[in-house]
Amino acid sequence: MMNKQKGRFMKEVIWNPYGDYIKKSNVKRFMDKHRIKTYKELISRSVDDIEWFWDAMMEDCNVEWFKTYDKLLDLDKSRSFEWAKWFIGGKINIAHNSLDRHAKDPLAKNRLAFIWEGEDGTIEKWTYFDLYTEANRCANALTGLGIKKGDTIGFYMPMIPELIVAFWACLKIGAPFVPVFSGFGAKALAIRMDDAEVKVLFTADGSFRRGKQIELKPICDEAAKMCSSIKHIIVKKRIGKHDIPWIDGRDIWWDDIVPKQSKQFETEKMDAEDFAMILFSSGTTGPPKGTIHTHAGSTAQIVKELGYAFDAKPNDRFFWVTDIGWMMGPWQIIGVQHYGGTHIIYEGAPNYPNPDRIWDMVERHQITTLGISPTAIRLLMRSGLEWVEKHDLSSLRILGSTGEPWDPDSYMWFFENIGKKQSPIINISGGTEMVGCLLSPLPISPLKPCTLGGPGLAMDIDVFDDDGNPIRGGIGHLVCKKPCPSFTKGFLKDPQRYLETYFSKWPEVWYHGDWAHVDEDGFWFLHGRSDDTIKVAGKRTGPGEIEAALIEHPAVSEAAAIGVPHEIKGEAVVCFVTLQSGYSPSEELREELKEQVVKFHGKTLRPEGVRFLGALPKTRSAKIVRGTIKKKYLGEDIGDISSIENPEAIEEISKAK
Repeated sequence: MMNKQKGRFMKEVIWNPYGDYIKKSNVKRFMDKHRIKTYKELISRSVDDIEWFWDAMMEDCNVEWFKTYDKLLDLDKSRSFEWAKWFIGGKINIAHNSLDRHAKDPLAKNRLAFIWEGEDGTIEKWTYFDLYTEANRCANALTGLGIKKGDTIGFYMPMIPELIVAFWACLKIGAPFVPVFSGFGAKALAIRMDDAEVKVLFTADGSFRRGKQIELKPICDEAAKMCSSIKHIIVKKRIGKHDIPWIDGRDIWWDDIVPKQSKQFETEKMDAEDFAMILFSSGTTGPPKGTIHTHAGSTAQIVKELGYAFDAKPNDRFFWVTDIGWMMGPWQIIGVQHYGGTHIIYEGAPNYPNPDRIWDMVERHQITTLGISPTAIRLLMRSGLEWVEKHDLSSLRILGSTGEPWDPDSYMWFFENIGKKQSPIINISGGTEMVGCLLSPLPISPLKPCTLGGPGLAMDIDVFDDDGNPIRGGIGHLVCKKPCPSFTKGFLKDPQRYLETYFSKWPEVWYHGDWAHVDEDGFWFLHGRSDDTIKVAGKRTGPGEIEAALIEHPAVSEAAAIGVPHEIKGEAVVCFVTLQSGYSPSEELREELKEQVVKFHGKTLRPEGVRFLGALPKTRSAKIVRGTIKKKYLGEDIGDISSIENPEAIEEISKAK
């Protein structure tokens, strides 16, 4: 681990681009084509003239159209960019660009589209032609059930090959898909399926997680009782369970309907603004929000980010530790396949059966790009470097991360021990509502620890103070001042909530809800969600700031900070920590940790309490669920916890001392 004394205030540049990261990068090709000499000039030009950039990018990245658009951007002047329309008159399909054209190319058809690995070690390798023919069969099966362009299809599946097949089948038909995390309970699934009026739901009899069989079909049955739009449930045999609930006529085995179909299917020519997918946000700030994404808009943003930020190429093997219910799932599949590369999908837990599962996969599959969340890295760090040092990770050339702010220790552990100080960490941040990023480094730009670099290309990003004025040096609100093609087309069936969420704080400005700051050298950093803000005696901070201070202590492995009501201060800070091996809870350590926070943030933010836990409750994508921790601590209803991988950790909260 890095020297603790360097701490979270490290300001030096730790990575400078060199060699092929500059000379052979996709973004350098684009810059040379348009006679752009520097990173700053590239950002400035792309933001100043967004129409030029998006047009030039689509051409440079070889996006193919059935019919070229007549007009790139149409703004309704009376409503600013909330309802902007893009690529007017164009005809396109994501499936054509990311699947069909590769499968029909004699030089590309036998390249691997994806590699699947099950938790039990089973591996399947699918070529572009394999995937194309099976997607065509699946599309024919769906149309045989009466599915047509515009109908919605749900996914409640583990990360198995048939999920990828169904994914492309829906896009080929023009039937928007609705992926849902396969750990959700029946009610959470039903809410999303009902809101989207899903007609067919894909699932499996079950899945494997940490060596255990998890049944999925009974959850779908419960959800279907609450969702009248579901006409069919297509079930893939994964765990081989035969005595599952079944309704003849509604329920269909995958193997009874898909394999017998024709291998030929003509992909629909979609209008640019036709819907491709409906991605639901987590619902941490109210009911889950259905964000709506189009064929052209999704293509533009995802292709830009994979091509320029992650430098995707046909010989890359790309693995983001994700689930299809998180936007990074569709993002990876669409983006990597657009460039004819290979993506890896994995069914199980990242540290099962041993803590080196991910590092072992990197070595065996010769992965070139690895994306993972900061929390997952903190989890894997706890097992020690010996698990990393067993493996040759030299195939890696780019590291990726998203989902939450980093703390410097974990960031530097990832950079030094996984990337060997030779690979940049492309730390990105945006959201489900744009199926992409507001902030993103590029492989041609230097990096400081934890930075997100700067604005994504053609993203007019700023940091505002509370009065709506740009601020530099201090922490403020992350905003976007111009539209981009992938911004959601409102919220499903709730356009007013969309306007209130993003456009009610300042006129004609997208308010994202993150705290951010830009340092004196122009590097951008995030500090957590503004709706997570803790305000003690008038001093405002994000929980990530307090957690980062705690993690600086050598005893602390992970931390979660919450704000709780206080009759004098308004709020007080309570912290929950897990300890590194070799450390035990004690009153002396508790006081040390309180003073650790004081050292970085002053006496005002000194925690009222520090509680020791064996584990923090997390989702399968390794996000710590602060909201659930707070509700449990305060004795409130914690709601649906089906997405939490270790629910037993929740019960520990009320008993922790």
